[in-house]
Amino acid sequence: MSSIDTKVMWTGLIFSDGWTNAIGGVHPVTEPSTGETLANVGLGGPEDIDRAAKSAAAAQEAWASTPFDQRAAILREAARLLKKRAPEINEWNVRECGSTTAKAQWELHATYEQLLAAAAMPMQSEGALYPSAMPGRMNICRHVPIGVVGVIAPWNFPILLSMRSVAPALAVGNAVVLKPDPQSAVSGGLLLASVFEDAGLPSGVLHVIPGAAEAGDALVRHPQVGMISFTGSTAVGRSIGRICGEMLKKVALELGGNNAIVILEDADLDAASSNGAWGSFLHQGQICMQTGRHLVHRAVADEYADKLAQRARNLRVGNPHTEQVHLGPLINKKQLDRIDDIVRKSVAAGATLRVGGEFSKLFYSPTVLTGVTVDMPAFQEEIFGPVAPITVFDTDDEAVQLVNGSPYGLAAAVHTSSLARGLALSARIKAGMVHVNDQTVNNEFHVPFGGMGASGNGGRFGGPANFHEFTQTQWVSVLDKPITYPF
Repeated sequence: MSSIDTKVMWTGLIFSDGWTNAIGGVHPVTEPSTGETLANVGLGGPEDIDRAAKSAAAAQEAWASTPFDQRAAILREAARLLKKRAPEINEWNVRECGSTTAKAQWELHATYEQLLAAAAMPMQSEGALYPSAMPGRMNICRHVPIGVVGVIAPWNFPILLSMRSVAPALAVGNAVVLKPDPQSAVSGGLLLASVFEDAGLPSGVLHVIPGAAEAGDALVRHPQVGMISFTGSTAVGRSIGRICGEMLKKVALELGGNNAIVILEDADLDAASSNGAWGSFLHQGQICMQTGRHLVHRAVADEYADKLAQRARNLRVGNPHTEQVHLGPLINKKQLDRIDDIVRKSVAAGATLRVGGEFSKLFYSPTVLTGVTVDMPAFQEEIFGPVAPITVFDTDDEAVQLVNGSPYGLAAAVHTSSLARGLALSARIKAGMVHVNDQTVNNEFHVPFGGMGASGNGGRFGGPANFHEFTQTQWVSVLDKPITYPF
């Protein structure tokens, strides 16, 4: 039996100084597997964002002044409540976002760990002491809160990718305005607001405003929002980067990817094909780190393609809420049409459809393409769907050129029996993350995460990077007695 009320809960509401009706209106949250309306949440507009940003700015100073152990305790309590409410949160993730149960469970656990990591941040060093050429001067370089951080989060991993910014931003004394995607408004926003409210976070410190593009634009442009943390498409990220640049506003952009897995001729093909299938088909391929290009040495290309195609045939597609499946639905019809268009245009250009390329409603079958060349859409574009295009190479140099031939630079993987060879290739690959004998979809909350090129602006999430992303550095010098200058 369902543990969620899909007809009454959240109707018309956002979280801004408590639960309140959105000025911007109401948005239906639809279950992609069935088309059923799960909830009618509040849809924030520019007025809601303005109200939230001003409230957050007013609440931030008192929050930053809250003793560090109290801030840490609230984050730990939020982690405890998140785990306690796992059945409800996981079910919303499955039904709202098309996640499988296993994916939802992993995401919640990773979010729990992210909260615990953030809870440890207030107890860490706030800066460093530097020497001075002037006798008696003490130079202190410390991290200070930005003020109000705006977080714009996507629908694909809505809980983790919201909390990845929200938790560390709160930990170091910022207030936060979170704008989750309306397609994941409940699991990626309103449930998190409820968790923090019950954990004792003071009113005004966190606002959750599901909203469309106009709400996001208002958040980016608001003068009292000192930083934007955005996870989403490169096209939108470029626009946000331009606006923040003009306003001299700090911005962290985690954008798209066209990630490559390189299979060398000495690779373990059983393991490599397992990695390739996981990287391409997990969560229907709707992951920024999805393995979008399989670059395979000519000597093993046919065998690798056979193994990958068989793995694709073995995967079951269906409604993850009612069936045991490996893949659920795509998030919406626009996404499905785009993926299918890439596949069909690539086949028309000469690629071979080894398996898949079929769909029913929003359920797209795992697809393997061979004979993909650099001029085809399946090579050039970020697919963001369950498609594995295979391109052949002959030398290590050619493999590196193919990887770096994309403007994206988020993640890459290399499979080889030679660790030295894998490390040598990783040093030549232009990507923020390179995994040897693994796949591209990797996340460890304590390791700095981010991309290069069209995949991001060099910002990083995770571990020590969180201190630098969500604070500003302030130099304070101290003298016991004032200096007397020549004039």
